[in-house]
Amino acid sequence: MDRTALIAMVATVGAVGGLAGAVWYMFFRPDRTAADRIAAFTGVDEAPRVPAASTVSAVARTAARLSTSDDQDELVALRKRLGQAGFRNRDAVLYYNALRTLLLVGLGGLGYLFLRNAQLTYVLFGVLIGSTFGYYLPHLYITNVITKRQADLLRGFPDALDLLVSCVEAGLGLDIAFRRVADEMAVSAPDLSRELQMVTSEVAAGVPRAEALRHLADRTGLEELLSLVNVLVQAERFGTSVARALRVHSEHVRVRRMQKAEEKAAQVSPKLTIIMIVFILPCLMVVLLAPAMLRVRSLFGARNANTSSQ
Repeated sequence: MDRTALIAMVATVGAVGGLAGAVWYMFFRPDRTAADRIAAFTGVDEAPRVPAASTVSAVARTAARLSTSDDQDELVALRKRLGQAGFRNRDAVLYYNALRTLLLVGLGGLGYLFLRNAQLTYVLFGVLIGSTFGYYLPHLYITNVITKRQADLLRGFPDALDLLVSCVEAGLGLDIAFRRVADEMAVSAPDLSRELQMVTSEVAAGVPRAEALRHLADRTGLEELLSLVNVLVQAERFGTSVARALRVHSEHVRVRRMQKAEEKAAQVSPKLTIIMIVFILPCLMVVLLAPAMLRVRSLFGARNANTSSQ
């Protein structure tokens, strides 16, 4: 690779990496204050903007236009997925699309620079592979984050449900029970605790309880929490005992958890069979047949040598 190509590659990587890193930091920054959350919730940003942040935001908006769809349903679904991953910034969709565009152009450019001296077919193939990988890399990352976050939520959900049943049966109101469970689960299940605290905050702000519970199901995307929300909404609508409904639902959750564990245990045997056929059986055949094949080869070699000598 000549010096010009090397300089172009370094410049491309530096520019795209710097912009992608700035957008990544603004999108995934962990140090959001309460003022930032209030501004994102109300849509009014009273905090003074840093010039560098404004420049990055302008570049992000320009880059996001290339990959932003005009379909409102798709944008709503994307915002919902980002919310399920824990990214609820009002500009989350903007930064997500900007990051996809930057990675598409950057990795496609890297593919071209690495294969610029090869045949045209290989150059086009490298650009296509790099651009495709860069475009779908944020999607894969968000999917991975959603999966891990849902697993963390499910890990503490049975304990939280038992605590909720105990609080309601002890005579606490549902809102106070949610707050008490959120306080108790703050150490063992912080994500679930924050979600429950958000429910109590919405109810305290005047949002109807049924709507706040549906927001909880939408933010998590878990079927277990959706079932809990449906149980609570129906119990409140029809005037049935919330404690009895929660007790029945808790037993149902335990049964489903045991069924899922049995299902995963039943899948172990077929998976081990595939692993044995693909990895262990060839090694075993080599270990068992290689000495015999070497012995047969030596016998045929000795016989050929005796025949040639005669």
